[in-house]
Amino acid sequence: MKPAEGSTVIGKSVVVRGELSGNEDLYMDGDLEGTITLTESRLTIGPNARVLADITVRDLVVFGNLMGNVHATGRIDLRQSAVVNGDLFASRLSIEESAVIKGRVELTASTPSAAVVPSAAPAVGSTTLVLEPKG
Repeated sequence: MKPAEGSTVIGKSVVVRGELSGNEDLYMDGDLEGTITLTESRLTIGPNARVLADITVRDLVVFGNLMGNVHATGRIDLRQSAVVNGDLFASRLSIEESAVIKGRVELTASTPSAAVVPSAAPAVGSTTLVLEPKG
């Protein structure tokens, strides 16, 4: 797995405890315990990463292990090596075959601007999907 060009990289030997925030894309392949806030950016959790954190991002791509809740304003991508334990909230979700997830998933449609929506229009709803392991 190669980080996207222009991303900040945290290597697999790095251990972070505490708050991590910023305004640029981040490729995380080490261990992190705490919180991650990248509201305008993409976070990629690499295949060697072990992340125990609540995450707020624009987009998230997971190849490694993640334990914690995720709030994404855009898309969450779970690749085939992903192992996720926590609740996911996003506008869009992609799950590759063999990815593992335990938790609640809530997909919420983007709300159109008020100028376009007549006042009598019904509110935009959300979809909740609960995934549980077999057995």
